[in-house]
Amino acid sequence: MVTPSRDAASTVSFIDHYCWNYRSLFKEVRHYESFKYLHWGMLSEIPRKSLPAIARAVGLKNGQGLHHFLTESNWQVEIPFLDLINIVGGSKV
Repeated sequence: MVTPSRDAASTVSFIDHYCWNYRSLFKEVRHYESFKYLHWGMLSEIPRKSLPAIARAVGLKNGQGLHHFLTESNWQVEIPFLDLINIVGGSKV
């Protein structure tokens, strides 16, 4: 039996709005959520931007899921970067 997909957890409105453009890059909701949590953590006012600190700042129990996302997730970093350039500047690389 296939488990039905669920919606990603909400974060901060502008983070959700920005990350929405990249949701199709992720096969799993948890990877998309980690992507959003990393953005939220990097923009937070915590003094150190380590994975455990980001996890605490965004309400996660630990940084294990974020670490797994960065090390094991199968998405290409070049695609979001090129999309960002097109969104922000409309220029070609």
